[in-house]
Amino acid sequence: MAERGGKFEVLVLNQVARAGLQRLPPERYVQVTESRAPDAVLVRSRDLHGMDLGERLKAVARAGAGTNNIPVAALTARGIPVFNAPGANANAVKELVIAGMLIAARNLAPALEFVRTLDKGTSDFERRIEDGKKAYAGLELPGQTLGVIGLGKIGSLVADAAIRLGMQVIGHDPDITVESAWSLPSQVRRANTVDELLKASRFVTLHVPLVERTRHLVNAKNAGLMREGAILLNFSREGVVDDAAVLAALAAGRLHCYVTDFPTPALAGAPGVVALPHLGASTGEAEENSAVMVAELLREYLEHGNLRHSVNFPEAVMARESPYRLAIANANVPDMLARISHAMGERGINIHNMLNKSRGDVAYTLVDVDSPVPDAALAALRAIDGVLAVRYLPLEP
Repeated sequence: MAERGGKFEVLVLNQVARAGLQRLPPERYVQVTESRAPDAVLVRSRDLHGMDLGERLKAVARAGAGTNNIPVAALTARGIPVFNAPGANANAVKELVIAGMLIAARNLAPALEFVRTLDKGTSDFERRIEDGKKAYAGLELPGQTLGVIGLGKIGSLVADAAIRLGMQVIGHDPDITVESAWSLPSQVRRANTVDELLKASRFVTLHVPLVERTRHLVNAKNAGLMREGAILLNFSREGVVDDAAVLAALAAGRLHCYVTDFPTPALAGAPGVVALPHLGASTGEAEENSAVMVAELLREYLEHGNLRHSVNFPEAVMARESPYRLAIANANVPDMLARISHAMGERGINIHNMLNKSRGDVAYTLVDVDSPVPDAALAALRAIDGVLAVRYLPLEP
Protein backbone atom coordinates (compact mmCIF):
# COMPACT_ATOMS: atom_id res chain seq x y z
CA MET A 1 0.00 0.00 0.00
CA ALA A 2 1.22 3.51 -0.78
CA GLU A 3 0.51 4.65 2.76
CA ARG A 4 3.07 2.11 4.00
CA GLY A 5 5.96 3.85 2.29
CA GLY A 6 5.47 2.98 -1.38
CA LYS A 7 4.46 5.28 -4.22
CA PHE A 8 0.96 6.29 -5.18
CA GLU A 9 -0.07 5.09 -8.64
CA VAL A 10 -2.05 7.77 -10.48
CA LEU A 11 -3.97 6.78 -13.60
CA VAL A 12 -3.92 9.78 -15.95
CA LEU A 13 -6.73 9.77 -18.51
CA ASN A 14 -6.97 12.34 -21.34
CA GLN A 15 -4.35 15.00 -21.94
CA VAL A 16 -3.76 16.68 -18.60
CA ALA A 17 -1.60 19.81 -18.65
CA ARG A 18 2.03 19.13 -17.86
CA ALA A 19 2.07 21.92 -15.27
CA GLY A 20 -0.37 19.87 -13.18
CA LEU A 21 1.41 16.55 -13.60
CA GLN A 22 4.63 18.16 -12.43
CA ARG A 23 2.98 18.84 -9.06
CA LEU A 24 3.09 15.08 -8.37
CA PRO A 25 6.77 14.42 -7.49
CA PRO A 26 8.23 11.18 -8.88
CA GLU A 27 9.62 10.14 -5.51
CA ARG A 28 6.02 9.77 -4.24
CA TYR A 29 3.96 9.22 -7.39
CA VAL A 30 3.94 6.97 -10.43
CA GLN A 31 1.91 8.29 -13.34
CA VAL A 32 0.45 5.69 -15.72
CA THR A 33 -1.98 5.71 -18.62
CA GLU A 34 -3.25 2.16 -18.01
CA SER A 35 -3.92 0.41 -14.70
CA ARG A 36 -6.36 -2.01 -13.15
CA ALA A 37 -5.61 -0.94 -9.59
CA PRO A 38 -4.67 2.74 -9.36
CA ASP A 39 -4.57 4.66 -6.10
CA ALA A 40 -6.07 7.68 -7.84
CA VAL A 41 -7.47 8.80 -11.19
CA LEU A 42 -6.76 12.15 -12.81
CA VAL A 43 -9.25 12.80 -15.60
CA ARG A 44 -10.76 15.47 -17.83
CA SER A 45 -13.58 14.30 -20.14
CA ARG A 46 -13.19 10.50 -20.13
CA ASP A 47 -16.40 8.75 -19.07
CA LEU A 48 -15.73 6.66 -15.97
CA HIS A 49 -19.25 5.24 -15.68
CA GLY A 50 -19.05 1.47 -15.90
CA MET A 51 -15.26 1.50 -15.72
CA ASP A 52 -13.66 -0.91 -13.20
CA LEU A 53 -11.13 1.16 -11.28
CA GLY A 54 -10.14 -1.52 -8.79
CA GLU A 55 -10.25 -1.92 -5.02
CA ARG A 56 -7.22 0.25 -4.26
CA LEU A 57 -8.84 3.42 -5.56
CA LYS A 58 -8.73 6.25 -3.03
CA ALA A 59 -9.64 9.37 -5.01
CA VAL A 60 -10.74 10.72 -8.38
CA ALA A 61 -9.80 14.23 -9.49
CA ARG A 62 -11.25 16.01 -12.51
CA ALA A 63 -9.22 18.78 -14.13
CA GLY A 64 -12.34 20.88 -14.68
CA ALA A 65 -15.57 21.87 -12.96
CA GLY A 66 -18.31 19.42 -14.02
CA THR A 67 -18.31 15.82 -12.82
CA ASN A 68 -21.10 14.29 -14.93
CA ASN A 69 -18.58 11.87 -16.44
CA ILE A 70 -17.78 10.42 -13.00
CA PRO A 71 -19.96 7.95 -11.01
CA VAL A 72 -20.01 10.17 -7.94
CA ALA A 73 -22.73 8.28 -6.02
CA ALA A 74 -21.04 4.91 -6.44
CA LEU A 75 -17.70 6.33 -5.33
CA THR A 76 -19.30 8.03 -2.32
CA ALA A 77 -20.67 4.68 -1.16
CA ARG A 78 -17.08 3.41 -1.15
CA GLY A 79 -15.81 6.40 0.80
CA ILE A 80 -13.90 7.75 -2.20
CA PRO A 81 -13.84 11.55 -2.64
CA VAL A 82 -14.18 13.18 -6.04
CA PHE A 83 -12.33 16.46 -6.53
CA ASN A 84 -12.85 19.16 -9.14
CA ALA A 85 -11.39 22.56 -9.95
CA PRO A 86 -14.12 25.16 -9.40
CA GLY A 87 -13.08 28.58 -10.58
CA ALA A 88 -9.88 27.45 -12.29
CA ASN A 89 -11.43 28.04 -15.72
CA ALA A 90 -13.60 30.97 -14.62
CA ASN A 91 -11.79 33.69 -16.57
CA ALA A 92 -11.80 31.62 -19.76
CA VAL A 93 -15.57 31.06 -19.50
CA LYS A 94 -16.20 34.70 -18.59
CA GLU A 95 -14.38 35.89 -21.71
CA LEU A 96 -16.36 33.49 -23.89
CA VAL A 97 -19.65 34.69 -22.37
CA ILE A 98 -18.75 38.30 -23.19
CA ALA A 99 -17.79 37.20 -26.70
CA GLY A 100 -21.12 35.38 -27.00
CA MET A 101 -23.02 38.49 -25.95
CA LEU A 102 -21.24 40.56 -28.59
CA ILE A 103 -21.75 37.92 -31.28
CA ALA A 104 -25.48 37.90 -30.57
CA ALA A 105 -25.92 41.64 -30.03
CA ARG A 106 -24.15 42.58 -33.26
CA ASN A 107 -25.46 39.63 -35.32
CA LEU A 108 -21.90 38.64 -36.13
CA ALA A 109 -22.60 34.97 -36.91
CA PRO A 110 -25.10 35.59 -39.74
CA ALA A 111 -23.10 38.62 -40.93
CA LEU A 112 -19.97 36.50 -41.29
CA GLU A 113 -21.95 33.87 -43.17
CA PHE A 114 -23.40 36.55 -45.49
CA VAL A 115 -19.94 37.76 -46.47
CA ARG A 116 -18.56 34.23 -46.77
CA THR A 117 -21.23 33.19 -49.26
CA LEU A 118 -21.16 36.31 -51.48
CA ASP A 119 -20.18 35.77 -55.09
CA LYS A 120 -16.74 37.35 -55.23
CA GLY A 121 -16.69 37.50 -59.03
CA THR A 122 -19.51 40.02 -59.49
CA SER A 123 -18.82 43.65 -60.40
CA ASP A 124 -21.27 44.98 -57.80
CA PHE A 125 -19.59 43.22 -54.84
CA GLU A 126 -19.22 46.39 -52.77
CA ARG A 127 -22.77 47.54 -53.45
CA ARG A 128 -24.13 44.18 -52.33
CA ILE A 129 -22.08 44.48 -49.14
CA GLU A 130 -23.56 47.88 -48.42
CA ASP A 131 -27.11 46.75 -49.21
CA GLY A 132 -26.79 43.53 -47.23
CA LYS A 133 -25.38 44.99 -44.03
CA LYS A 134 -28.74 46.56 -43.15
CA ALA A 135 -30.08 43.13 -42.24
CA TYR A 136 -27.43 42.73 -39.53
CA ALA A 137 -27.82 45.97 -37.59
CA GLY A 138 -27.44 45.20 -33.91
CA LEU A 139 -27.52 46.80 -30.49
CA GLU A 140 -24.90 48.05 -28.04
CA LEU A 141 -24.41 46.61 -24.57
CA PRO A 142 -24.36 49.76 -22.35
CA GLY A 143 -27.74 50.29 -20.71
CA GLN A 144 -28.96 46.77 -21.48
CA THR A 145 -30.00 44.46 -18.64
CA LEU A 146 -28.13 41.20 -18.11
CA GLY A 147 -29.65 38.51 -15.92
CA VAL A 148 -27.14 36.12 -14.37
CA ILE A 149 -28.50 32.82 -13.03
CA GLY A 150 -25.86 31.27 -10.77
CA LEU A 151 -23.54 33.61 -8.91
CA GLY A 152 -20.52 31.45 -8.21
CA LYS A 153 -17.04 32.35 -9.42
CA ILE A 154 -17.95 32.47 -13.12
CA GLY A 155 -21.26 34.24 -12.62
CA SER A 156 -19.63 36.87 -10.41
CA LEU A 157 -16.90 37.52 -12.97
CA VAL A 158 -19.47 37.83 -15.76
CA ALA A 159 -21.52 40.25 -13.67
CA ASP A 160 -18.47 42.38 -12.93
CA ALA A 161 -17.40 42.46 -16.60
CA ALA A 162 -20.93 43.40 -17.71
CA ILE A 163 -21.09 46.25 -15.22
CA ARG A 164 -17.75 47.56 -16.52
CA LEU A 165 -19.28 47.50 -20.01
CA GLY A 166 -22.11 49.74 -18.79
CA MET A 167 -24.80 47.10 -18.39
CA GLN A 168 -27.40 46.78 -15.66
CA VAL A 169 -27.11 43.40 -13.92
CA ILE A 170 -29.61 41.39 -11.93
CA GLY A 171 -28.80 38.01 -10.43
CA HIS A 172 -30.48 34.95 -8.97
CA ASP A 173 -28.87 32.20 -6.93
CA PRO A 174 -30.73 30.62 -3.99
CA ASP A 175 -27.61 28.63 -3.07
CA ILE A 176 -25.11 31.49 -3.10
CA THR A 177 -22.23 30.97 -0.65
CA VAL A 178 -20.88 33.59 1.72
CA GLU A 179 -17.63 33.65 -0.26
CA SER A 180 -19.49 34.25 -3.53
CA ALA A 181 -21.66 36.92 -1.94
CA TRP A 182 -18.55 38.80 -0.80
CA SER A 183 -17.05 38.71 -4.31
CA LEU A 184 -20.25 39.85 -6.02
CA PRO A 185 -20.28 43.48 -7.23
CA SER A 186 -22.54 45.63 -5.08
CA GLN A 187 -24.36 46.96 -8.16
CA VAL A 188 -25.95 43.56 -8.87
CA ARG A 189 -29.66 43.68 -8.09
CA ARG A 190 -31.35 40.59 -6.69
CA ALA A 191 -34.08 38.64 -8.46
CA ASN A 192 -36.10 36.44 -6.12
CA THR A 193 -37.00 33.87 -8.77
CA VAL A 194 -35.86 32.68 -12.18
CA ASP A 195 -39.16 33.90 -13.65
CA GLU A 196 -38.60 37.39 -12.25
CA LEU A 197 -35.14 37.49 -13.80
CA LEU A 198 -36.32 36.25 -17.21
CA LYS A 199 -39.01 38.92 -17.38
CA ALA A 200 -36.59 41.76 -16.59
CA SER A 201 -33.57 40.85 -18.76
CA ARG A 202 -32.63 41.49 -22.37
CA PHE A 203 -29.67 39.11 -21.97
CA VAL A 204 -29.74 35.99 -19.77
CA THR A 205 -26.67 33.90 -18.97
CA LEU A 206 -26.69 30.58 -17.08
CA HIS A 207 -23.94 29.46 -14.69
CA VAL A 208 -25.36 26.59 -12.65
CA PRO A 209 -24.41 22.92 -12.28
CA LEU A 210 -26.60 20.27 -13.91
CA VAL A 211 -28.52 18.60 -11.10
CA GLU A 212 -32.09 17.37 -11.04
CA ARG A 213 -33.57 20.70 -9.98
CA THR A 214 -31.66 22.67 -12.64
CA ARG A 215 -32.51 20.31 -15.50
CA HIS A 216 -34.53 22.31 -18.06
CA LEU A 217 -34.26 25.40 -15.86
CA VAL A 218 -35.24 27.29 -19.01
CA ASN A 219 -38.22 25.43 -20.44
CA ALA A 220 -41.39 25.76 -22.49
CA LYS A 221 -43.25 27.34 -19.59
CA ASN A 222 -40.84 30.11 -18.65
CA ALA A 223 -39.18 30.79 -22.02
CA GLY A 224 -42.36 32.65 -22.91
CA LEU A 225 -41.70 35.06 -20.06
CA MET A 226 -38.60 36.47 -21.72
CA ARG A 227 -38.70 39.90 -23.34
CA GLU A 228 -39.25 39.91 -27.09
CA GLY A 229 -35.87 39.79 -28.81
CA ALA A 230 -34.06 38.45 -25.74
CA ILE A 231 -30.67 36.74 -25.98
CA LEU A 232 -30.01 33.55 -24.01
CA LEU A 233 -26.51 32.24 -23.29
CA ASN A 234 -25.78 28.77 -21.91
CA PHE A 235 -22.24 28.02 -20.82
CA SER A 236 -23.35 25.75 -17.95
CA ARG A 237 -24.40 22.31 -19.18
CA GLU A 238 -26.47 20.94 -22.04
CA GLY A 239 -29.46 19.81 -19.97
CA VAL A 240 -29.95 23.13 -18.17
CA VAL A 241 -31.89 24.39 -21.22
CA ASP A 242 -34.71 22.56 -23.00
CA ASP A 243 -33.63 22.62 -26.66
CA ALA A 244 -37.18 22.23 -27.97
CA ALA A 245 -38.38 25.18 -25.89
CA VAL A 246 -35.57 27.39 -27.15
CA LEU A 247 -36.18 26.48 -30.78
CA ALA A 248 -39.88 27.26 -30.35
CA ALA A 249 -39.05 30.62 -28.74
CA LEU A 250 -36.69 31.45 -31.62
CA ALA A 251 -39.32 30.52 -34.20
CA ALA A 252 -41.89 32.70 -32.43
CA GLY A 253 -39.51 35.68 -32.28
CA ARG A 254 -39.51 35.68 -28.50
CA LEU A 255 -35.79 34.88 -28.54
CA HIS A 256 -33.48 36.73 -30.89
CA CYS A 257 -30.50 34.42 -30.40
CA TYR A 258 -29.40 31.39 -28.38
CA VAL A 259 -25.66 31.11 -27.77
CA THR A 260 -24.57 27.76 -26.36
CA ASP A 261 -21.38 25.82 -25.80
CA PHE A 262 -23.32 22.55 -26.07
CA PRO A 263 -24.38 21.78 -29.64
CA THR A 264 -26.91 19.02 -30.25
CA PRO A 265 -28.28 17.64 -33.52
CA ALA A 266 -31.45 19.66 -32.99
CA LEU A 267 -29.53 22.92 -32.50
CA ALA A 268 -26.79 22.56 -35.11
CA GLY A 269 -27.53 24.91 -38.00
CA ALA A 270 -30.87 26.07 -36.59
CA PRO A 271 -31.75 29.72 -37.33
CA GLY A 272 -30.86 31.99 -34.44
CA VAL A 273 -28.55 29.47 -32.78
CA VAL A 274 -24.84 30.11 -32.27
CA ALA A 275 -23.42 26.76 -31.18
CA LEU A 276 -19.80 26.47 -30.09
CA PRO A 277 -17.88 23.16 -29.70
CA HIS A 278 -17.33 23.12 -25.91
CA LEU A 279 -14.87 26.00 -25.93
CA GLY A 280 -15.61 27.23 -22.39
CA ALA A 281 -12.36 26.03 -20.79
CA SER A 282 -10.38 25.61 -23.99
CA THR A 283 -7.49 27.92 -23.28
CA GLY A 284 -3.99 26.93 -22.32
CA GLU A 285 -4.27 29.02 -19.19
CA ALA A 286 -7.51 27.39 -18.01
CA GLU A 287 -6.23 23.88 -18.66
CA GLU A 288 -3.06 24.61 -16.69
CA ASN A 289 -4.95 26.23 -13.82
CA SER A 290 -7.35 23.27 -13.57
CA ALA A 291 -4.60 20.67 -13.73
CA VAL A 292 -2.45 22.40 -11.12
CA MET A 293 -5.40 22.87 -8.79
CA VAL A 294 -6.61 19.26 -8.82
CA ALA A 295 -3.09 17.83 -8.63
CA GLU A 296 -2.49 19.81 -5.46
CA LEU A 297 -5.88 18.79 -4.03
CA LEU A 298 -5.12 15.16 -4.84
CA ARG A 299 -1.69 15.28 -3.25
CA GLU A 300 -2.99 16.94 -0.06
CA TYR A 301 -5.61 14.22 0.27
CA LEU A 302 -3.42 11.23 -0.53
CA GLU A 303 -0.58 12.31 1.75
CA HIS A 304 -2.43 14.02 4.60
CA GLY A 305 -6.11 13.15 4.25
CA ASN A 306 -7.20 16.78 3.95
CA LEU A 307 -10.30 17.46 1.85
CA ARG A 308 -10.75 20.62 -0.21
CA HIS A 309 -13.13 21.08 -3.15
CA SER A 310 -14.59 17.59 -2.95
CA VAL A 311 -17.97 17.37 -4.67
CA ASN A 312 -19.20 14.53 -2.44
CA PHE A 313 -17.51 14.94 0.96
CA PRO A 314 -17.25 17.92 3.32
CA GLU A 315 -14.34 20.33 3.53
CA ALA A 316 -12.04 18.90 6.19
CA VAL A 317 -8.58 20.34 6.80
CA MET A 318 -6.57 19.77 9.97
CA ALA A 319 -2.96 20.74 10.60
CA ARG A 320 -0.75 17.79 11.48
CA GLU A 321 0.07 17.49 15.17
CA SER A 322 1.36 13.93 15.07
CA PRO A 323 3.16 11.69 12.57
CA TYR A 324 0.32 9.16 12.93
CA ARG A 325 -2.94 10.09 11.22
CA LEU A 326 -6.17 8.27 10.39
CA ALA A 327 -8.65 9.44 7.76
CA ILE A 328 -12.09 7.87 8.07
CA ALA A 329 -15.04 8.24 5.69
CA ASN A 330 -18.32 7.21 7.26
CA ALA A 331 -22.07 7.48 7.13
CA ASN A 332 -23.41 10.54 8.94
CA VAL A 333 -25.19 8.69 11.76
CA PRO A 334 -25.41 9.18 15.54
CA ASP A 335 -22.74 7.76 17.86
CA MET A 336 -20.15 7.25 15.10
CA LEU A 337 -17.46 9.31 16.80
CA ALA A 338 -18.00 7.43 20.05
CA ARG A 339 -17.58 4.08 18.30
CA ILE A 340 -14.43 5.25 16.51
CA SER A 341 -12.96 6.55 19.77
CA HIS A 342 -13.93 3.37 21.62
CA ALA A 343 -12.30 1.13 19.01
CA MET A 344 -9.01 3.00 19.41
CA GLY A 345 -9.24 3.35 23.18
CA GLU A 346 -9.74 -0.40 23.57
CA ARG A 347 -6.37 -0.90 21.89
CA GLY A 348 -4.51 1.70 23.91
CA ILE A 349 -4.37 4.31 21.15
CA ASN A 350 -4.55 7.85 22.52
CA ILE A 351 -6.25 10.49 20.37
CA HIS A 352 -4.14 13.65 20.12
CA ASN A 353 -6.52 15.68 17.92
CA MET A 354 -9.72 15.01 15.99
CA LEU A 355 -11.80 16.77 13.34
CA ASN A 356 -15.22 15.60 12.19
CA LYS A 357 -17.23 17.20 9.38
CA SER A 358 -20.46 16.14 7.74
CA ARG A 359 -22.22 16.76 4.45
CA GLY A 360 -25.63 15.29 3.92
CA ASP A 361 -25.55 11.54 4.45
CA VAL A 362 -21.76 11.27 4.73
CA ALA A 363 -19.14 12.45 7.19
CA TYR A 364 -15.39 12.55 7.34
CA THR A 365 -13.10 12.25 10.36
CA LEU A 366 -9.43 13.07 10.72
CA VAL A 367 -7.68 11.69 13.78
CA ASP A 368 -4.11 12.36 14.89
CA VAL A 369 -2.91 9.81 17.47
CA ASP A 370 0.16 9.58 19.69
CA SER A 371 1.45 6.18 18.59
CA PRO A 372 1.57 3.88 15.55
CA VAL A 373 -1.73 2.22 14.65
CA PRO A 374 -1.54 -1.59 14.41
CA ASP A 375 -3.33 -3.56 11.73
CA ALA A 376 -5.76 -4.99 14.31
CA ALA A 377 -6.95 -1.48 15.16
CA LEU A 378 -7.43 -0.64 11.48
CA ALA A 379 -9.44 -3.84 11.03
CA ALA A 380 -11.62 -2.95 14.02
CA LEU A 381 -12.32 0.50 12.63
CA ARG A 382 -13.22 -0.90 9.21
CA ALA A 383 -15.60 -3.35 10.86
CA ILE A 384 -17.71 -0.59 12.43
CA ASP A 385 -21.14 -0.46 10.81
CA GLY A 386 -21.33 2.72 8.74
CA VAL A 387 -17.60 3.15 8.18
CA LEU A 388 -17.01 3.43 4.43
CA ALA A 389 -13.21 3.65 4.28
CA VAL A 390 -10.24 3.92 6.63
CA ARG A 391 -6.82 5.20 5.61
CA TYR A 392 -3.68 5.18 7.77
CA LEU A 393 -1.33 8.03 6.89
CA PRO A 394 1.88 7.90 8.95
CA LEU A 395 4.58 10.37 8.00
CA GLU A 396 7.67 8.77 6.60
CA PRO A 397 10.61 8.80 9.05
